[in-house]
Amino acid sequence: MKKHPPLFLTVSLILFLSASCSPKTTPDPNEQIRQSVAATLAAIPTATPIPPATPYPSPTPFNLAGLFCEYSFCIGHPIDMAFFDVSAQQNPAAPSTFSQGLLAAFNGNLFIQVMWQTAPGTADPKFLLDTIIDDAIDVIDGNMDVMLIRDMNVMYTKITSTATPLLPFGGSAAWTCGDRVFAWKVYTPQVENARPLFEEALARFTCG
Repeated sequence: MKKHPPLFLTVSLILFLSASCSPKTTPDPNEQIRQSVAATLAAIPTATPIPPATPYPSPTPFNLAGLFCEYSFCIGHPIDMAFFDVSAQQNPAAPSTFSQGLLAAFNGNLFIQVMWQTAPGTADPKFLLDTIIDDAIDVIDGNMDVMLIRDMNVMYTKITSTATPLLPFGGSAAWTCGDRVFAWKVYTPQVENARPLFEEALARFTCG
């Protein structure tokens, strides 16, 4: 039987002990997100080192020809990755919906997260950016960029992360579209990958 990486066992033990020792209270959505991210990252192989990066003519060696379309929005993503419903994985009876949801995709070179929720009349998406950036493992690196893109209020920041030593760099963003706010985060092996990945993902974003 295939053995799980030590990190996965550690995360599982921590989550088990936390669940057995804590009083029965209403689950904290932010804590559920952290637990899901930790479990997902633990599944990324760590035994085999990533080979040296192949030189590319552009700073983005990822093909964003993939397009995820569900829950009345579409967003670009690398063609060799597929989003899965984190909410449904946590609780099959409560999958993502039009009103709120959480997706993730990962391979040995990238980890991407997308979340959204309805917030009628909200013009500032920072509250969801604060949610997707985990203070326990993510650190904002540099200044926040605030932009207006296709009538959407957009915020973007570089981040560094200790979530996994294989993917220490990244970026995070949030934006408004209609009555919903969206947030996006990526962990990458190279610092220059994150911003172009976000720009290409958002360029293919639509909501309706």
